[in-house]
Amino acid sequence: MKTYNYSDLSKEDIQKLVQRNVDPADEIRAVVEEIITNVRNNGDRALFDYAAKFDKVELKSLSVGKEEIAELAASLLPEQKLALDTAYNNIRKFHEIQLHTEAKVETMPGVTCWRELRPIAKVGLYIPGGTAVLPSTFLMLGIPARIAGCHEIVVCSPPQKNGKINAYIAYVAQLLGIEKIYLTGGAQAVAAMAYGTESIPKVDKIFGPGNQYVTKAKTIIQSTTNTAIDMPAGPSEVLVIADNSAVPEFVAADLLAQAEHGVDSQSVLVTTSADFAEKVIAELNKQLPVLPRAVIAGKAIDNSYIVVVNDLNEAMNFSNQYAPEHLILATDQWQQITTKIINAGSVFLGNLTSESVGDYASGTNHTLPTSAYARAYSGVSVDSFVKKITFQHISNEGIKNIGPTVEILAELEGLQAHKNAVTVRMKKS
Repeated sequence: MKTYNYSDLSKEDIQKLVQRNVDPADEIRAVVEEIITNVRNNGDRALFDYAAKFDKVELKSLSVGKEEIAELAASLLPEQKLALDTAYNNIRKFHEIQLHTEAKVETMPGVTCWRELRPIAKVGLYIPGGTAVLPSTFLMLGIPARIAGCHEIVVCSPPQKNGKINAYIAYVAQLLGIEKIYLTGGAQAVAAMAYGTESIPKVDKIFGPGNQYVTKAKTIIQSTTNTAIDMPAGPSEVLVIADNSAVPEFVAADLLAQAEHGVDSQSVLVTTSADFAEKVIAELNKQLPVLPRAVIAGKAIDNSYIVVVNDLNEAMNFSNQYAPEHLILATDQWQQITTKIINAGSVFLGNLTSESVGDYASGTNHTLPTSAYARAYSGVSVDSFVKKITFQHISNEGIKNIGPTVEILAELEGLQAHKNAVTVRMKKS
């Protein structure tokens, strides 16, 4: 990992450092647009072709049903089921409190306004399954969708080499009451859910993280169709702020945990101590070679870096510019700097709080904004799966109180019909 001294960096240098996952020549866009067009025009046939091309499997069907899901789920060991059950329960507990009814407010006598929740009718969940299968993502998306009460939940996940789904995915499907999973991944899955095919229903909103191709497909779909997306959630990233109270072994493990997601993941260390940075590098060299995904993690670490700062305030300044998906405060002083956090997807406090616990089982959602989108987006929650519709009711007293104000404002804007819609009511009340 290359090391930079924060004091030596110009504003331009920092902007270059915090930029990631760019597509300057639009090479990814060109590939994704071709995939979207093919799926839109050819439907299921295109999905079968892409399964053969990208997943190296000749599918006989584009989906697995209830019986096959049950058969696969039954193959799990008891301790594996228990771990998934624990994660399910914790995630559900955290998300259930997010669903609540708002109070009505009388803005002036006789004028009552309020909001009511309605679930998004049809949602599509993309569950990655390329270099790693992620049943945890299925939990993170499926649980809030169920709590919100979405009428139809369409699930897409890439097929395994045997043409089926992973057994862990199958077990989560049972926990969520999902009886069908569609065997397609990548940009083609996003396109299928956005436009619909002979087999896969069109949805109103698409959820789920993925690589740069999936992320690009989601952003294109959002701008060219009436299908919404949760957020641009692309290659994963972590930024660790550490001082001398941190444990080098822990920090190195956190950096590698993020790096093993994919070669385009990024792990950044911001530390108040050059000596500590050297200790972390030594730990990386010790821990990396024994990882099963060492090649993938190593490439990601090669594209990551360390920034040495003078103090924790400088560290937070850099972090807010980077706007990380995951922010770890590996310091005993974390309580003193949490109020300075402006941009972050999810935050992990103290030396014992690994980012991994949030990825799997603490309860918080791990579908988070990446590539600095944390400046404007929140992570997935129950709110992501509902619409908030405003209501208002005007009584006789209310039309008399608010009517004159509306008449004047309508006149100011030169909209006589707007004024008249109130005037005729005032005359009758």
